[in-house]
Amino acid sequence: MLARLVRLAPLLRLSPGIACSLLCLACMALASSNLVEAAGLLAGLKALFGSADAGMDALVLHFSWWPRLMMSLLAGGGLALAGVLMQQVLRNPLAAPTTLGVASGANLALMATTLMAPGLLVVGREWVALLGGGLAMGLVFALAWRRGLAPVVVVLGGLVVNLYLGALGIVLLLFHQQELKGLLIWGAGSLAQNDWSGVAFLAPRLLLGALAAWLLLRPLAVLELDDASARSLGVSLRNLRLAGLGLAVFLTGCVVSVVGVIGFIGLAAPNIVRLAGARRLGPRLLWSTLLGALLLATTDQLLQRYSGQVSGLVPTGAVTATLGAPLLIWLIPRLKLRGDQPPAGATAPTGRHHAPLRLAGGLAIGLLAISVVALLVGQTAGGWSWQPPADWDVLQWRLPRVLASAGCGVMLALAGTLIQRVTANPMASPEVLGISGGSAIALILAIFLLPSPDNLTLVGIGTLGAMASLAILIIFNGRSGLLPERLLLTGVAITAAFDGVRAIVMAGGDPRGQQVIAWLSGSTYYVDLTSGLVVLGLALLLALASSPLARWLDILPLGAATSRALGLDLNRSRLLLLLLVALLTAAATLVVGPLSFVGLLAPHLARLLGFSRAGMHLLGAALTGALLMVLADWVGRQLLFPQEIPAGIVASLLGGAYFMWGLRRL
Repeated sequence: MLARLVRLAPLLRLSPGIACSLLCLACMALASSNLVEAAGLLAGLKALFGSADAGMDALVLHFSWWPRLMMSLLAGGGLALAGVLMQQVLRNPLAAPTTLGVASGANLALMATTLMAPGLLVVGREWVALLGGGLAMGLVFALAWRRGLAPVVVVLGGLVVNLYLGALGIVLLLFHQQELKGLLIWGAGSLAQNDWSGVAFLAPRLLLGALAAWLLLRPLAVLELDDASARSLGVSLRNLRLAGLGLAVFLTGCVVSVVGVIGFIGLAAPNIVRLAGARRLGPRLLWSTLLGALLLATTDQLLQRYSGQVSGLVPTGAVTATLGAPLLIWLIPRLKLRGDQPPAGATAPTGRHHAPLRLAGGLAIGLLAISVVALLVGQTAGGWSWQPPADWDVLQWRLPRVLASAGCGVMLALAGTLIQRVTANPMASPEVLGISGGSAIALILAIFLLPSPDNLTLVGIGTLGAMASLAILIIFNGRSGLLPERLLLTGVAITAAFDGVRAIVMAGGDPRGQQVIAWLSGSTYYVDLTSGLVVLGLALLLALASSPLARWLDILPLGAATSRALGLDLNRSRLLLLLLVALLTAAATLVVGPLSFVGLLAPHLARLLGFSRAGMHLLGAALTGALLMVLADWVGRQLLFPQEIPAGIVASLLGGAYFMWGLRRL
């Protein structure tokens, strides 16, 4: 018996064919169950072909349910095929339409064209999406070119481009809510269909793309060799890579132009197939396309099965992003990545100022000056004006915003400084590592699940969410020694999960969703005077609590052995520092949202100014963060007056630009 089991063991191993077969059975079972519940299995099958005397249920199935199933198969297959092409050309297992910013670029291009030149959509919306996706991917390549398109740097470039383009998209949505209202659900990856036109549009284009991929099969297989070997065979690597990436962007643009952004299918399917044993390019193209189609179709059938009447309002793309994030976290330790070591000198101070206290005093004066301008100078119905300090009618609206902005800037800057020094990672911050995203997920769930939670409860829940994100970072990266770039990749996954939750909330019809959207954008509009004073007071209290920990921050970068020799308990010190990071992040996220980038920008600016020792670095970063947030809030109020750009969005645009500049210089 044992010998028989040994002989059968290889057959029991999950191969790509078995994986697709099992998923196909699951998809068919769910689809059959949904058909039985809708109108009966036989009637549902007949509805596929339609009839002149069909009833209402049959018409709904013919023009909505069946096109949706076909669309999920087409979109999933197209994205998986694009993912295989990107991974093959870049030799990067983490390359995919979403991780390289292609889908976000295509989505933003379609939004902008809808507002500014809707006639172009009639000519060919896939070409608009192709242009936007190509420009986004070109920006990612420009950021990673100096590091030889190393996998981790490419993915980090994709992360910041995604966040940056997402911030621009939110700006468009804030100012054109009526025109773009229908794009909220569509842009998050909605598969809902009203007829067969979408299927008729997408099917021939994907068929053309699959044919082109088949023609490129043998040339692309050469890319599995190193560059020198490929050139010795007479292959033009530049033209081949352009052809492969151009085809991948075309496939992605076609899918995005019809159903919006579908997350993680293009990343998950190729990697699952590879781990299941498909090593050669031909089998990977075939099995990945099938698996991607079945993954998306099964996810959508599950969504329809268990979300009832609201399945049309819950974007499938957002659900796949939420479910795909754990997969990416699981994949990261198992993938062999080049460039795991941080660049030499990346964490070294840029110089030490000879009089840091005098410099801190100058920053404090600058913060005071910016605060006075934010309080007294601004636009009104009559144009620019100077508001007398005694006029409380206007100051009562401006003062809370200045206080809250300054307090949140201090807390985010302190959190960023702490996390950069603890992890010895110059590109770390609460936003990039997913700590803000974890806190935001917890806060969103609290708003929707708890009856009228107060601010203290929300801060506590947000802290727990931030701690959970930190725990994930440590658990999945502890064995690798908390390598900086793998930490950042885990943060990418957590941020992707947050993006999925955010998209579901934005697409839903719950009135509380509007409150969440306003909060996510980072607006201080709803802050009253009491809340502003509390935020600033909490920021000052936590800053005082951070001050005694400066000695730990000076010792930790010296290494574990030296730290222990100096009497530092590593586990306790790191735990306390990370707990403080979680509390700072949660309190700030509650007011200005999760994606301001101040936690990344302020510590770097403080270091560039010459604040090198930990204590002065904390002080300089806190003052810089407060100044940045107050300035961002004031600029957001004045730039497009009488409309406002939330402070969090302005800060994210500034911080995202700095992140791209910093990544380009690595």
